[in-house]
Amino acid sequence: MRPERKGFAIATAGVLGLLACAGLYRQVLGPGPAAAIGGPFTLADSEGRPRSDTSFRGRYVLLFFGYTNCADVCPRTLTEMSEALGRFDPNAKRVQPVFITIDPARDTPDRLRHYIMGFSTHLVGLTGTPQQLEAVERLFHVVVEPDLAGGRDDLDHSAVIYLLDPQGNFLAPIPAEASRTVMQSTLHRFIT
Repeated sequence: MRPERKGFAIATAGVLGLLACAGLYRQVLGPGPAAAIGGPFTLADSEGRPRSDTSFRGRYVLLFFGYTNCADVCPRTLTEMSEALGRFDPNAKRVQPVFITIDPARDTPDRLRHYIMGFSTHLVGLTGTPQQLEAVERLFHVVVEPDLAGGRDDLDHSAVIYLLDPQGNFLAPIPAEASRTVMQSTLHRFIT
C-alpha cells in the first residue's frame, strides 16, 4: 500500500471509529455528542430543485458521500445499498437513500441524474457549490483528499453510510464495504 493511501486508510478508520462511538453513545446514554454528526444543510437535487435536511423528515435516511467518477467504492456501495433496500420490504418505503457528491466541478445536476438512475429510481442525488458541499462534509466529518497518483484526477474520501432517523438525527454508521445483508441487518435493528 502506498504511504499516502495508508495514511488515508488510517484517517478513514478514525472517522468510522468516531461515528461508531457516537452511535453507541446515543444508543446507550441517549442524545449527546452524537448530535455533532449531521445538521442543517440546503443543496440542489439532480433536477436543480433545492433540498434541505428537512426535505426527508418522516423517513429514515441512508446518506452516502461520493462522486460519479469514482471507479470502485461509490458504484459498489450504491449497488449494495439499492439491493439492500430492494429486499427490505415492507419497510423500504420508510427509508430514503441519498447520494451527496464531493465533486461539484464535474458532478453537474445532469450528470448526477444520469448516474443515480443506474442504481435506483428512489435514490436522491444532491450537489451544490464547493462551499456548500464543504460545509456539509464538515457536518458529517467526511474526509476528502485529492489522489493525483498516476496522473489521474481522483478523490480519496471516507466511505461511510450514515443512517439517520426520521428527525434527521444520526443513528449509526454503516461501512461502505458492508454487504447488503449487513446493511439489512443494521436497518432491521433500528427500523421496526
